[in-house]
Amino acid sequence: MSRSAQNQGFTCENRGASVAPLTNGSYRNHCPACLWSEHVDLAPGDRASACRGMMRPERAEHRGGKGLVLVHRCVVCGFVRPHRVADDPVQGDDTDAIVALMSIAG
Repeated sequence: MSRSAQNQGFTCENRGASVAPLTNGSYRNHCPACLWSEHVDLAPGDRASACRGMMRPERAEHRGGKGLVLVHRCVVCGFVRPHRVADDPVQGDDTDAIVALMSIAG
């Protein structure tokens, strides 16, 4: 499948809100408001994970080369994966929610 075929909008399973696809060429993998994700990928954008568990945002941290990332943990299988913060002009990640995660982790 092409990269654009996997950059799709979705409904947030945590809060039921509509989430738009990213416009910056990357993959949308978490809700920009509550920051929760769903364990759908084995590799970014492949949608090949059979788990489908909800992934709780545990912390926000700066990583060299990637910048600011959200670290998610699957509540079903425990899988941990960092996701880049979505800096998108249409529907970017909630700055207050990210700061709150940084406060918890710090």
